[in-house]
Amino acid sequence: MEAAILSVQFWENNMEDKVEEVKKLAKENPKSKKKGGGIGGAFLTAVFSVCVMGAVACGVFFATVRGEEQVMVPDVMGKDLASALLEMQEKELYPRLQLRFTEDDDAGIILSQSPEAGAIVKAGRRISLVVSRGAIVDHVENYVGEMYDDVKLRLQSMFSGATKPLVVLSEPSYKADKTPAGTIIAQNPAEGTPISSPINVKLIVSSGSNYETTRVPNLVGLSIEKILVQLSVSKVIFDFNSHIVREGEKPLTATYQQEMKEQFVRNYTHIAVDIAIPATSEDKSAGIFSAKLSNYPYPVAMTLESEKDGQKNTLLAFTHTGGNVTIPYNVDHDTSLILSVAGKVVARQYVD
Repeated sequence: MEAAILSVQFWENNMEDKVEEVKKLAKENPKSKKKGGGIGGAFLTAVFSVCVMGAVACGVFFATVRGEEQVMVPDVMGKDLASALLEMQEKELYPRLQLRFTEDDDAGIILSQSPEAGAIVKAGRRISLVVSRGAIVDHVENYVGEMYDDVKLRLQSMFSGATKPLVVLSEPSYKADKTPAGTIIAQNPAEGTPISSPINVKLIVSSGSNYETTRVPNLVGLSIEKILVQLSVSKVIFDFNSHIVREGEKPLTATYQQEMKEQFVRNYTHIAVDIAIPATSEDKSAGIFSAKLSNYPYPVAMTLESEKDGQKNTLLAFTHTGGNVTIPYNVDHDTSLILSVAGKVVARQYVD
């Protein structure tokens, strides 16, 4: 813009100089007006020069003030913030964000924009966007009946980035109940308690029914492969031990199982089992995988995988309450056994 103004000023100054030059020539040779001589040619030259300079100055001026490209403001109301930012970026527009609580659980949604959608503006302009922070938290919600893990994740998401979350879950207490394991059955403080500062919420979570029973399967005589099939469907915890195969025993089979007084036992009761293992084997290696885990208040999903040369195979998927975990195996030499709890690796064992 400054360059355009300087060009116009330069043109005006040169035009004044040319006019003065013509006047001076007229005074010095007044007779030339009658003769139509050199003064006429000088005058025409001056006028032509003024016109050329004027055209150049105008061209520079309008080229400078033409400005950035004009674009149409997109409609981002009701869209999530990530989508709105991408649309703004495509139009070379820059957002100015404002956060606001709402009555609905719509965190991250665009509530309003200014200028409105369809407006024509210059590229590079800032567009004001009002983004929802979700429902304002001013009281304790009712968590009873929900799954503990779901509530925990929801609160973490709600207060992500906050230095002092308004609602903090204390370590839960577990109690046997007929509801599914992991269900919240009580809370303190109660629903509706006002929140004026960060508050700790204590929960009682169901560990499942301790009175459910299951039939005890008989593993004696079964091969390790068939034992693993039983473990995948049984709600009994077998504590495995092994010994070198004796005379009359079949290798890689269960030779002993602890006797129970009843045919049905409480779910996840521990029962001892012994496996006969060969002293040596050319192509396979057999034994008992063992890991010491924390005791869980209710059964959790676990998997045992084998890995060799980058290839993984699932040997067993089962549920367990933690503590001592023992599983018989019969795998190739140079194999790694990997135990995972809820998708997270917790133990490894190398089989040579």
